[in-house]
Amino acid sequence: MTSALGRRLWIIVGAALVLTAVLVFISGRGGTASVPVAKVTRQNLSTVVSSNGKVEPVTPAALRAGFDTFVDRVFVVEGQHVKRGQALFSLDDSQTRAQLAAARANLAAQQEALRVAKAGGRAGQIAKAVADLQKARAARDQLRRDNASLTKLVAEKASTRQELEQNQLQLAQAEADFQSLEKVKSELEQQSQMDQHRVGLLVDQARAQVSDIEGKLRSAHGIAPFDGTLYSLPIHPGDFVKAGDLLAEVADLHHIRVRAFIDEPDLGQIALNQSVDILWDAHPDRVWSGRTEVLPKQVVNRGTRSVGELLCSVDNNDRLDLLPNTTVDVRIHISEHPNVLVIPRGAILVDGSNRYVFRVEDDRLHRQDIKVGIANPTMIEVMSGLSLGDEVALPGEVALKENLRIRPVPSE
Repeated sequence: MTSALGRRLWIIVGAALVLTAVLVFISGRGGTASVPVAKVTRQNLSTVVSSNGKVEPVTPAALRAGFDTFVDRVFVVEGQHVKRGQALFSLDDSQTRAQLAAARANLAAQQEALRVAKAGGRAGQIAKAVADLQKARAARDQLRRDNASLTKLVAEKASTRQELEQNQLQLAQAEADFQSLEKVKSELEQQSQMDQHRVGLLVDQARAQVSDIEGKLRSAHGIAPFDGTLYSLPIHPGDFVKAGDLLAEVADLHHIRVRAFIDEPDLGQIALNQSVDILWDAHPDRVWSGRTEVLPKQVVNRGTRSVGELLCSVDNNDRLDLLPNTTVDVRIHISEHPNVLVIPRGAILVDGSNRYVFRVEDDRLHRQDIKVGIANPTMIEVMSGLSLGDEVALPGEVALKENLRIRPVPSE
């Protein structure tokens, strides 16, 4: 009986020990934290700055109305390829033609007035003044010679003093007449030059008016300035247009560029000749290639953003699908590193100037300092500190710390 009681006692003790072990095991599992982890992998990594932009032609030609009028005819349609010299549209120019005829008549009248001012008018008065001045000079010179002779004769008692005094009076009058005629001639010449200048200005004004109206008249007949695509034609027959209104835009769409709007914090990464990808929602299956060409010179406000305007040259190829004024997405490739070790950017922690992660080993966390390289929005290059296949912990609900026991959960 004592032996049976002993066996029961040992069974009870053994069961208690097993139950305790089970409870300890269950308790231990319940205290292990579930932490998402990611493996160190290899891939091609590139740093990209993404933004939006607008397509522009490189050398567009804009045709504008030179005066207020109505659209008479339109000979082409928007999007059409046109040849140099091809007629695009015509405007009603009847009133402008009448203005041109009146301006040309005024120019002819002013030119005739200038001819008269140069060849006649005060020129005739000047000619008479010159002749009178020549006669006065001859008379004065003769009286001067007579005065010299009489002076000698009076000294020699061969002539009377009365004759000398009479000569001197005549000489003084001749001198005065000569000076007066010389002044008249000078004033007439000066006035003639002023008349010619005044009429010359009127001729210049009339000629400029004719040229201005001729320029306006040329705008009434839209002609393609070169071979290209008519990418904008906002007019229709019968439309009223004002001076300066845009009538048509033509460009060679083989040569286009994209004006990319780069946010101010990203400007420091932009350089010349970087590779650019252009995407357009209208053709989601296509990517256009380009290069950065002209760097921003200033930062401007665009809505709620502060941006620099970057010009990118783009190959529009032979299909010419990328149209001016369309809004596109722009991806600028800053740098590319092929086949490098990468981890999710979220795994990186910062301690001053140091970068570190929590590496997973035997279901425990261990701090590991690392050096990093380039990054994209999701992944970052690991230059040292980790090897291919290592697992690192990702931040989540559990605070990561050294030697923490975890239950690794692969991240999606």
